[in-house]
Parts: sequence; C-alpha cells; structure tokens
Amino acid sequence: NNRAHPQGLWVLWFSLIKIHSTSPKVHVSPTKKGTLQHHNMLVCHVTDFYPGNIKVRWFLNGQEETAGVVATELIRNGDWTFQIMVMLEMTPKQGDVYTCHVEHPSLNSPVTVEWKAQSDSARNKTLTGVGGFVLGLIFLVVGVFMHKRSKKGKKARR
Repeated sequence: NNRAHPQGLWVLWFSLIKIHSTSPKVHVSPTKKGTLQHHNMLVCHVTDFYPGNIKVRWFLNGQEETAGVVATELIRNGDWTFQIMVMLEMTPKQGDVYTCHVEHPSLNSPVTVEWKAQSDSARNKTLTGVGGFVLGLIFLVVGVFMHKRSKKGKKARR
C-alpha cells in the first residue's frame, strides 16, 4: 500500500509552514497629523509575513472596535511574503489608546502596537522639554571644556 497517510501529510505540511514562516512587522500611524477631536484614520500596516493567513483587529481602550474598520485585500509582495493595511476611522480624544492586535501562525503570542492620542500642546511640551535638555547638555559640555582649557593655559604660563 503506497498511498500517503493524510495525517502524515498534514504533519509534514504544518512543520514546513512553521519552519518557513515569517513573522509580521507591524506599524501604526494616523493618515493625517491632526488635532484632537477631529476625524482621522489610523492605519495598521502589517508587512513581510508568510503564510498569508492573518488576523488583524483594532481596540480602543481595551475594547474591540468593529465599526469603521476597513481592510485592503491581502497583497503579495512577490517574495512569497504578504502585506495588509487595516484602517480604523476615529475621532481621537485626549488619553485614548488605540491598539492594533495581530495574530499569525509564526507568532507564539499576538503582536500589539499602541497609538496614544495626545494634544498638540502636550506633544509640543514634550519636544520643548527634550530640546531644552539637549541645549543645556551642550552648554554644560562646552563650559567644562572651556574651564579645563583655561586651567591648562594658566599652568603653561607659569
């Protein structure tokens, strides 16, 4: 009896998929840099995964969102990997946390990527704080350098 056993083929196929699977890369971004309370769309771009069976879901503050979710068809990259974009229509409010949740056979646990809604003023305060810190650090380094240099100059004149 030379017929292959279906169970053996299934095990072989499953192990080949596991060996030759590629984990997805996940990136989340809004379609436009807007202010809070304005209609926008978040894009969860999932790339470079194999095989093509994948589940992508959106969550808002821990609750699954199904309304306003639009997905592209599965796109073949030409190198045996796939990509997909899953968009969520939303109007962000201060403190909202949006999560793109991706399940794929190559992953032991789902990949989740968060996007937090924050106001432009909060973002600007953060950037101003970081900029001030960097500027202060530069002045400190220049000051220490000039102080050491002036000490060396005094020693050389003696």
